[in-house]
Amino acid sequence: MKKAATLPKEQLMDGIASFLKALADPTRLRILHALQGGERCVNDLLAELPCSQANVSKHLALLRAAGIVEFRRQGVQIYYRIADPAVFAICGVVCGALERSLDGRREGLKMGKTAFAAGARA
Repeated sequence: MKKAATLPKEQLMDGIASFLKALADPTRLRILHALQGGERCVNDLLAELPCSQANVSKHLALLRAAGIVEFRRQGVQIYYRIADPAVFAICGVVCGALERSLDGRREGLKMGKTAFAAGARA
């Protein structure tokens, strides 16, 4: 019984991990950044990204499978857009945490440098 009760939580954790894993790639983050300005076709994205068409298409398929992007067909073109703009809030939180972490590291480096300088004078 207890194992069955934890199954939904495990599925939720797996879903969160899959979603975050889809975001954990610089090319996919660049694609999201490009799509922040509105929907784009693969050719539009190729003009903005240093990638091959096959590479961009592969990353778009992964983002689509994760539910992060959606698409629509118009003739032979496929246009991609963000499925839920909340993904940008997630990216913003990560950017803020990274900035604070880097600030802390810089402060730690300054303190370490000061400590070494004080030791050299002693």
